[in-house]
Amino acid sequence: MLDIKLIRQEPDRIKQAATDKRITCDVDRLLEVDRQRIEIQQRLEALSTRSREGGEQLALYRNPKSDWHQRAVESGMTKEQIAGQARQVQEELNAVKAERKELEEQEKAVLAEFDALMLLMPQPSADDVPVGEDDTQNVELRRMGEPRSFDFEPKDHVELAVGLGLLDIERGVRLAGTRNYILRGDGVLLHQAVLRLAQEMMIERGFCPMLVPVLVREEVMYGTGYFPVGRDQAYLCERDNLSLVGTAEVPLTACHGEEILEEEELPLKMVAQSTCFRREAGAAGKDTYGLYRIHLFDKVEQVIVCRNDEEVSQEHHQEILRNAEDVVQALELPYRVVNVCTGDLGQGQVQKYDIETWMPSRNSYGETHSASRFHEFQARRLKLRYRDRDRKVRFCHTLNNTVIASPRILIPLLELNQNADGSVTIPQALRKYLGGRERIERAGD
Repeated sequence: MLDIKLIRQEPDRIKQAATDKRITCDVDRLLEVDRQRIEIQQRLEALSTRSREGGEQLALYRNPKSDWHQRAVESGMTKEQIAGQARQVQEELNAVKAERKELEEQEKAVLAEFDALMLLMPQPSADDVPVGEDDTQNVELRRMGEPRSFDFEPKDHVELAVGLGLLDIERGVRLAGTRNYILRGDGVLLHQAVLRLAQEMMIERGFCPMLVPVLVREEVMYGTGYFPVGRDQAYLCERDNLSLVGTAEVPLTACHGEEILEEEELPLKMVAQSTCFRREAGAAGKDTYGLYRIHLFDKVEQVIVCRNDEEVSQEHHQEILRNAEDVVQALELPYRVVNVCTGDLGQGQVQKYDIETWMPSRNSYGETHSASRFHEFQARRLKLRYRDRDRKVRFCHTLNNTVIASPRILIPLLELNQNADGSVTIPQALRKYLGGRERIERAGD
């Protein structure tokens, strides 16, 4: 969520951010509702003052021992005249009460609309984010490693995995519908190996391992910015007002919501492995083959909560990106890093870098990691704050990045390490998790 002061001061900037990010919102209506909200609040404050003063005045009229009452009697006022003035004040107080009740009802409606409009306002992107409509206009920053050239006809990851007994898509679909699968045998071990490698590397770098809920209150989804804009992508448990998360970013970032931390506690560096659920709404007919776009996967996610400082935030952004690159390099996979354009950014992201790994079956790089920074967008929604050295309470900055996500990462891992006989060479970094073996081969080979 943005600061309403920023929207008042720079409405055109917010409108441009909405255009650049292809997000529908009504800045002008928000400003009009904000004006109504302030006007109602001012009128309510004036009525509160009048009610307080009238109450004090009425107490004097009705108290025979009060100085005012005694002076009134001494000046010649009769009891009936004093009672008449008291009745007049009471009538005014009754009118104030009725007006206040009516205004409070108006305020409820205005505040509801204000909050709904605020939840749709986009975070302006950083100056060096390229303007573009979709991922085809992301800007490549660097490439690492060279895609492999094969001296035989390579298989895609589905052919390889099915042939080696690692994958069963048919039964997965039978159990749960399209975009589902079953991993088997060494497929499970390979999947677990990449997750273990990623988590161990992050723990070595000082990130605190966390085990977090993957079923959370809807308020947490709103707080991290996944609702209302991305609500159609989530699996909902409406009866319990809960939602399955699409990333451990959600519970990790919200973990300290509605708290005031001390600056000395920052940065918080957390890492969690979790199962992730995504409906992939609107993706009908897109990337339907294999393991690229699926409903269920596991991910190791890194989250940093830091102080409200642009330079510090940028340093952490490079840190989490570097962490993810180091994992991909440990797996010996060729990849590139792209600066994501405005049209491919989420509502709350200031900037995002994607790591795209080479996938032979796609004959292109495919996105496997996303590193994002949000400034105080999520922290405002979550009321995630800290007290700085001057004892001023400020909103934190938040950042997150995929350390590894599987089974998508198995696509390049299997395809790039395949052999002519259909076996797959296990990258050196993963062998310790698979009993020291060098290859995955068909049973009986």
